[in-house]
Amino acid sequence: MGAVKVLGTWASPFALRVEWALKLKGVEYEYANEDLLNKSAELLRYSPVYKKVPVLVHGGHPVAESLVIIEYIDEVWKDGPAFLPADPYERAQARFWARFTEDKILPGLFDFYLKAGEEQKKAAEELKENLKTFGGSLKGKKLFGGETIGYVDIVAGWLAYWLPVIEEIAGVSIVEELPEISAWFDELLRVEVVKQCLPPREKIYDLNRKRREHVLATQGGHP
Repeated sequence: MGAVKVLGTWASPFALRVEWALKLKGVEYEYANEDLLNKSAELLRYSPVYKKVPVLVHGGHPVAESLVIIEYIDEVWKDGPAFLPADPYERAQARFWARFTEDKILPGLFDFYLKAGEEQKKAAEELKENLKTFGGSLKGKKLFGGETIGYVDIVAGWLAYWLPVIEEIAGVSIVEELPEISAWFDELLRVEVVKQCLPPREKIYDLNRKRREHVLATQGGHP
C-alpha cells in the first residue's frame, strides 16, 4: 500500500493523534520530528498551504490536518478497528463531538493556560462547563468508542495527558470536579497504545511552563 511517514513534532498533541490512529490499525510508519523554528524542505513541500505538522505521507502522497488524517487512516486500513461508527447517525454524533473539542475545548484550554487573575478564573469556569458538557456525551460509557478507542477518543485523548500538566502549571484544578472526564482520562491512559506514544511528562511540563511565563511576561501579567 506504500510507505507511511509522519511529519510531526514531539510536543504536538495533534501529531500524537496520528500516531495513535496508525498504531491502533497496526500500520508501520517512519516518524520525522520537525523543528518548527527551522522547518524542513520536506515539510514545506508536503504542507505548502499551512506549513504545519502533522502531515501523513502515504505512498508519496501527503495528507494534512490531523482530523482529516485520522479519517483517511480509518478508510484506507480496513483490517484494524473502525474508528467511526457504522451507523450514519452515530457517525455524525462522533464528528460533532470531535468538532466540539476543536471549537470549544481547545481554545478554552489555551485561554485558561495563558491568562492570570480574574481573566484566568473566568476562562477556567468556561472550560469547566464545556468539559462537563463533553463528558455528558459519554452516556455512561468507558470510552467514546464504547469498550474500545473510537474517533472522539483519538481526537480528544491528548487532554488526558496535557490538561493535568496545564492545571499544575496554572495552579488551578478543573478535572477533579468532573467525574465523567476524570474517569475517561484514567481509562484512556490505561490503554497500551496510548501510553506508547506519550512524550515525557517532565518535558511537556517544562516546555509549557516556560511558554506560559513568556506569554504572561509579554502581556504584563504574572505567572
